[in-house]
Amino acid sequence: MAILDDEPQGAAPEPARRGMGLPVWVGAAAVVALAAWWLWPAPAPPPRDDAPTPAVVTRPSPRAETPAPAPEPEAPKTARRAPAPKPARPAEAPPAVEAPAAPAYALHVETDLPGASVFVDRKYVGVSPLTTTDVAPGSHQLNVSLEGQEGVAQTIDVAESGTTSVTVRFRDVRLDASVGVVHKHGMGSCEGRLVGSPAGLRYETSNKGDAFTMAFRDLEVFEIDYLAKALKVKKRGGKTWNFTTKTATADPLFVFHRDVEKARQKLAAQ
Repeated sequence: MAILDDEPQGAAPEPARRGMGLPVWVGAAAVVALAAWWLWPAPAPPPRDDAPTPAVVTRPSPRAETPAPAPEPEAPKTARRAPAPKPARPAEAPPAVEAPAAPAYALHVETDLPGASVFVDRKYVGVSPLTTTDVAPGSHQLNVSLEGQEGVAQTIDVAESGTTSVTVRFRDVRLDASVGVVHKHGMGSCEGRLVGSPAGLRYETSNKGDAFTMAFRDLEVFEIDYLAKALKVKKRGGKTWNFTTKTATADPLFVFHRDVEKARQKLAAQ
């Protein structure tokens, strides 16, 4: 045959080649089986009843991450308002107290020159003109003084009801002075009382021949000698009287002379 004719010279005969190919195939199959056994994964052991069930971890499917929204700006903090105070309970009204009844009496003092200081029983009451209920009814000593004027002192009686009004006139000449005296005669003496008033001088005595009443315009001499304890009175164009006192000093005569002279000067200025 052509094929047989084409075989190369010196090649083994067909039967010999067949005898050599069998072992080769067997070895190759063994190698392949061993490799398959080595590489094939061992079968998983059967699950045990008490073995824990493996947790199945599932990976979330990848998706596009959405950016978180920007935080909103915080509203400005306002001052915390203090709670409104609870309305206080209205206090109970105190029981009504009856006001004392107003006094039924009053004293009203006025002066011809306003602004005079008024004293009652040496207690300051106020400035004239004034009306007060602080002076109880009865007899009191009233003193009124004003700068540049002679003070006025008099006794007043406040009535138990109504208003007792007193008017003090600084411009008026007030004189109510008197002193006990001894009139020295040429021979002997007599006792009496020398009185001074706005009308003039008056000598009151039991000796009718020595008594007199004399207006200030008729008075020519009216002087005192303190050391001699003597008071001299002379009527204009007429008689002279020399008076003394039984007191240890001439003080009573001095005070009387002073008060009379003030009244004379005030009358002369009018």
